[in-house]
Amino acid sequence: MAIHARRALLEEDWAQDVRVTVEGLRITDIETGAAALAGDTRVDTLLPAPGNLHSHSFQRAMAGMTERRASGRDNFWSWRELMYRFLDRLHPEQIEAIASLVFMEMLEAGYAAVGEFHYVHHQPGGSPYADPSELSGRICAAAAETGIGLTYLPVLYTYGGAGKQPLTGGQRRFGNNPDRFLAMVQAAGRHLAALPGDTVSGVAPHSLRATAPDDLGALLAVCPGGPVHIHAAEQVQEVEQVTQWLGMPPVAWLLENAGVDRRWCVIHATHMTEAETRGLAASGAVAGLCPITESNLGDGIFDGARFLEAGGMFGVGSDSNIRIALGEELRTFEYSQRLRDRARNVLAPADRSVGAMLYAGALGGSARALGRESGAIRVGLLADMVAIDSRSPALCALRDDQILDGLVFAAGESIVCDVWSAGRHVVTGGQHGAREAIIGRYRKAIGALIDGI
Repeated sequence: MAIHARRALLEEDWAQDVRVTVEGLRITDIETGAAALAGDTRVDTLLPAPGNLHSHSFQRAMAGMTERRASGRDNFWSWRELMYRFLDRLHPEQIEAIASLVFMEMLEAGYAAVGEFHYVHHQPGGSPYADPSELSGRICAAAAETGIGLTYLPVLYTYGGAGKQPLTGGQRRFGNNPDRFLAMVQAAGRHLAALPGDTVSGVAPHSLRATAPDDLGALLAVCPGGPVHIHAAEQVQEVEQVTQWLGMPPVAWLLENAGVDRRWCVIHATHMTEAETRGLAASGAVAGLCPITESNLGDGIFDGARFLEAGGMFGVGSDSNIRIALGEELRTFEYSQRLRDRARNVLAPADRSVGAMLYAGALGGSARALGRESGAIRVGLLADMVAIDSRSPALCALRDDQILDGLVFAAGESIVCDVWSAGRHVVTGGQHGAREAIIGRYRKAIGALIDGI
């Protein structure tokens, strides 16, 4: 298979008339100044495609259901109670249908892969399924149907709050002790084995609210390889509770006690001290930012300028999936800094393109966080690529060195024409090949869900 692009973003810079050859999952040859050959897929502008490093796919079905003001102060914690009540009605077929829709929408938005932070493991009420990996299998089935590159991140969720509080309500669907968790992950191995060779498996201790130092240590001891993702410092109340319990804020505790390094992705990391910010940057861990969800939940503003000045790496994810929009995640990150600092072009060094810096950050950070050999159009890497149409009104006035600024700050999702995930041509003409079937199943599943509410 070969793709001919009028223009492509290669590692060095933009190149013209680029022909990329793909065999199996990987890029095997790149020619510049080349003519298109018969049978080539022809595109206008070809970019490496980033991964979406943080998703709870089931929450997509809640979009728009929690935007009515509750009595008193409405915040993350009141939203969480609504989420627990919602998920208590979800059944395996619905979870698979929702995940398929989410993964399809990610591909159509220009993502090539996803880190699914999967924590719904059991039946409503907390009883295990006969197959403990039932719902992991549903996530894998959705990945297989859509062709998205999957980094499977099963979540260890043992406690209901900091200090080993008991699980309550909807949390019981998440709950496992370390032994039962490892048995579930082992059972999920047969589902993962059926997926393509770019599939990655990691672990996700949910947070220091939902696990404990001894459990975290035991998990890391038996899972010495692969990505490690954890929520930390998303909310001020969480920071206060963990500090009261462990004597240190969550990110500081992790840096000092958990061996945080390049395999880690710390999700949100919104409320850090300056020392934590610089320490996380120096560790090599990726800050997993979800700016649309963080805005929706009122989490706060990540200290992006200081983190990047310290050499930190970041990637973006869609978390609650209320909106799945790659460019919007990136511009919301930059705009949050502008609103806080009352300044413009905050996240880029002097005389640098903000859009190019944000896009490059998303590429490198997601590749590291997902354990994925991607992030550039380069021979030997996975063929994760996205084609856009620079003739669209949002981009047609821009020079090569302005295209990524236009993509991030001016264009909508319709700018995406084609997407390849590890060589799988999953989006053509802006649409996923199984779009109608996936949407039809989703409508049926959500109809049954709403009828039961």
